[in-house]
Amino acid sequence: MYRVIKPEGFGNIQLEEVPIPDVNANQIRVKTDTTLISRGSELFRRYIMEEAVSPAIMGYSLTGIVDKVGSEITDFQVGDRVMSVAPHAEYIVTDINPTDGRTVSLHTDIGFEEGTFLPLATSAVAWSDSSGVQEGDTVVILGQGLVGSLMMQVIRGYSPERIITVDALPLRCQLSLQLGADVVINAEDEDPIQAVRQLTGGKGADLVIDCVGGHAGVKSFEQAQDMVRQHGIIQLIALYQQKPLPLHSSKMMNKRLVAGILTEESRANLAVRALQKIQNGEIRASDMITHRFNYTDAKAAFDLLWNSPEETLGVLIKWQDS
Repeated sequence: MYRVIKPEGFGNIQLEEVPIPDVNANQIRVKTDTTLISRGSELFRRYIMEEAVSPAIMGYSLTGIVDKVGSEITDFQVGDRVMSVAPHAEYIVTDINPTDGRTVSLHTDIGFEEGTFLPLATSAVAWSDSSGVQEGDTVVILGQGLVGSLMMQVIRGYSPERIITVDALPLRCQLSLQLGADVVINAEDEDPIQAVRQLTGGKGADLVIDCVGGHAGVKSFEQAQDMVRQHGIIQLIALYQQKPLPLHSSKMMNKRLVAGILTEESRANLAVRALQKIQNGEIRASDMITHRFNYTDAKAAFDLLWNSPEETLGVLIKWQDS
């Protein structure tokens, strides 16, 4: 079988042939159909690193069919369709823990491609629960990559009065509007701070959610502090900015900062809620897909995400011919 690896060297994505793994009593093996590349963590925490990266963390959004089960497994059978938090590989073996939400059965009306969005969608539900959003709020979401787009779609279910999204790439601005944003600000065309202030009558947004990872995230976090109203909330989701983020005490007085996930709900329950949102169309995962690559072209998929972010959103790797 083949798996994606990243040896030493910037952008050094390769395929490695290794034996098909076997299972122990508490594991299942999955024959992979599709994997999703997350631009944030997989590029800024893996692709750009000079050092080698463990194959075990090369990816975390995989769907396929169970083809072998351990003797102690009762929740899964051979032939089941599943999503698993696992790396890009032709086969994967995973431990089964019913409460961790790392391996989830897929409804027959959710395709393998849609299912690869489940790990990030599950996090989006947890982030939204933790955000402090209230019905009637004006919410600004900075960044409309995978995470920002999913946050925009999930936050809609909390009945805000208005969702304003910000991005600097025309394709992502266009998709954001199509997927449900009320107002989209192209940061290349106008000052997003001034635009948000104008849209809120000078007051600022009730909640600003920062989903901009990588180098641009340093600037977006600073902008968030100028966009949020007095007694409002900034939620920081993005990671891997490569340098410390600026936090201005004069701007943050009488405001709240939420970092990541605060909810204590189990990952398994959150995954069930996220699955329902994909199933009922609250999350339009299939509309977020922009590219599909055969696994033999995995390096080209990663390179496209790094070199041409203006062309991409959901980039999938296909592991089966059909």
